[in-house]
Amino acid sequence: MDTLIIGCGNWWCGDDAVGPTLIQRLRELGLDSYVRLLDAGTTALDAAFQMRGMQRVILVDAASTGQAPGTLLQLSGELLEQVSPPQALNTHTLRWDHSLAFGRWWLQEEYPREILVYLIEGACFDPGAPLSDTVALHVEVLAQQLMAELHPDRSPSTHGDDPE
Repeated sequence: MDTLIIGCGNWWCGDDAVGPTLIQRLRELGLDSYVRLLDAGTTALDAAFQMRGMQRVILVDAASTGQAPGTLLQLSGELLEQVSPPQALNTHTLRWDHSLAFGRWWLQEEYPREILVYLIEGACFDPGAPLSDTVALHVEVLAQQLMAELHPDRSPSTHGDDPE
């Protein structure tokens, strides 16, 4: 396995659960037989260590950019690893973009060659709120897209996993 998919987010804060929800869905679809899956929760620093030796890392998280809920953004990890370090370095101030920058520095030649970041625009991040319907639909769309890309011989139409 040379691909790692990292889902970031908090199960208990509405649409912030995008990453962990995607990881759970990919496990249900059986993708964990072909790639490593990691529910990183909110532990960004641990995610950096998990990237060691991987060729490709796909990181998934929620976003709050003002776009329509469910909007899927795809970004290059190279762009995001240029983030400035937090003012006070501790596990509560580290975000996943910091973990990319840290990983580049710490892992050096063992840093993945390719990093893709998928962000799904959230609608509600309130504590105790469920994943919103629009965002849940787009998590499923991304799960099917990753399944098709990383395990192309498994078609959703032949296995009853179509999101419709």
